Amino acid sequence: MAEGYDTELKLFIDGEWIGAEGRDTHKVVNPATGETLGELPLATPADLDRALDAAQRGFKIWRATSADQKAAVLYGAAQLLRERTDKIARIATLEEGKTLPEARGELMMAINLFEFYAAEAKRIYGRVLVRPSGTLSRVMKEPVGPVAAFCPWNFPIGNPGRKLGAAIGAGCSIIIKPPEEAPGSAIEVLKSLLDAGLPKEVASMVFGVPDMVSRHLIASPVTRKVSFTGSVPVGKHLAKLAAESMMRTTMELGGHGPVLVFDDADVERTLDMIVPHKFRNAGQVCVSPTRFYVQEGIYDRFVKSFTERTEKLTMGDGLVAGINMGPMANPRRPDAIEAFVQDAVKVGARVATGGERGGGSSDGGFFFRPTVLADVPLEARIMNEEPFGPVALMRPFKTFDEAIEQANRLPYGLAAYCFTENGRRALLLGDAIESGMVGINTVGIGGADSPFGGVKDSGHGSEDGPEGLEACLVTKAIHQA
Repeated sequence: MAEGYDTELKLFIDGEWIGAEGRDTHKVVNPATGETLGELPLATPADLDRALDAAQRGFKIWRATSADQKAAVLYGAAQLLRERTDKIARIATLEEGKTLPEARGELMMAINLFEFYAAEAKRIYGRVLVRPSGTLSRVMKEPVGPVAAFCPWNFPIGNPGRKLGAAIGAGCSIIIKPPEEAPGSAIEVLKSLLDAGLPKEVASMVFGVPDMVSRHLIASPVTRKVSFTGSVPVGKHLAKLAAESMMRTTMELGGHGPVLVFDDADVERTLDMIVPHKFRNAGQVCVSPTRFYVQEGIYDRFVKSFTERTEKLTMGDGLVAGINMGPMANPRRPDAIEAFVQDAVKVGARVATGGERGGGSSDGGFFFRPTVLADVPLEARIMNEEPFGPVALMRPFKTFDEAIEQANRLPYGLAAYCFTENGRRALLLGDAIESGMVGINTVGIGGADSPFGGVKDSGHGSEDGPEGLEACLVTKAIHQA
C-alpha cells in the first residue's frame, strides 16, 4: 500500500467491515503514477441481500429516532471530518488525482453539508389546514424509505457526503455504492458517521460491478428511492429500471457548460475566475465551464490571454506543493480527450495550447496537458458531447440572441456562466438560459444551502439545500374528524 493511503478497503454491511475473502476484487490505482494502492472487494448478490435486509431494519430504527439525535450524529461526523482532514484529503488525492488543496476543499463541502442537514433535520415541517371545529387536517413530511445511492469517481468525498447527509438527515436508511476507482475517501466519510453514533443498520457501503449492483438494489421492494450522479446514458438506464416500481429518483447527470463572455465584461477579472475553474480536477467536473462563446470585439484578446494563463499552469502529482492540475482519474480519460482533440482539429479547430498527453511528473500517470482549442466548428464532436476533461473550447459570437441560441443548443442543462457589466443584460441572461444553475459574473454556483441539479438531459431533482432533504421525503395528508 502506498504511503499515506491509510484506509482499509472493505465493504460495510450491517455493522461488519468485510474483506476480500471469497470475493472478486478491483485494483485501485494512483492515477499520477500508475501504482497499485490496494485491492477492493466486490460485493456478491448475497452481500447485497444482506445490505437490503439491514436497510429495512435500519429504516425502522432511524425514522423513529428524534431529530435532535439525527442532528447530533451529523454534527459529530462533521467535527470528526475536520479533525481527519489531512488524512482524508491525502487519500482522495492518491486515488483520484486532484490536487491536495482541491481535496481539502472538497472535504469542506462534505462538512458543510453535514452541518446544514443537521440543522435541516429539525425543520422538517408539515402544516395544519383550516377546517371546521372538531376536525383536523394535517400535511406531514415523512422519510421516503431506504435509499440506494450511486456515486462517480470525480468527487470521491463530496458526492458520498451529500448523499449520506441528505438521507440520514431526512430519517432514511441508505445503501451507498461509491466508485470502485476511488473508494477510500468514501469509506472514511462513512467511518465519521459511524464514529459519531450512527446505528450500524442505517448505512451500508458496497462496491461491485456497477450494472449488477444497480439492478439488484433497484429490483428490490426494500428500496424506495434512487439517487444517482453520473453520465446521461447510465442515468437514463437507471431511471428506466426504477420506473418498473415507480421508485422515486434524483438524477444529477452530465453537462456541457456554456460560458457567455460579452464585450463589456471585465476581461481580466473574468479570466482570474474562469481559468482556474476550467482546469480544476483536470476538467473532470460536471459543472465545468467548457464551451466559451466570446463576443467578437474581445474574442482575439480573450483567447490570447486565456491561452497565456493556461500555459502557466503547473501539472503533476497532486500531492506536490505548487501543482495546479493533477492527472486524469483513469487511463480511459486521456484516450477520450485525445480522440476529441484530433476530431476537432480535423474539422478546422486551432490548437492554441496543449492538445497532447504528458506533462506530468511520472511517465506512469494519466496526464493530458491543459488545452485551449480556438475557432471550434459546431460540427466537432467535442462541441456536442461532454468532454469531461481539461479542454476549453472557443468560438466568437455577434449578438445576444446568437449567444443564447448557442448556450441552449444542446440537450444538456446543468450549469452555465455569463460575464457582462450590463445589469439589464444580466437579468435577461438569467431568464433566457436553460440550465439548473447559472453563474453571472461568478463561478460560485454551489453551496450547502443551494440546490444543485440540472434540467433537460442533465437530470431532474436537486441535491443540497432544503431541496436535497425534500428529495428524501414524501408527503402525507391526514384528515381526522
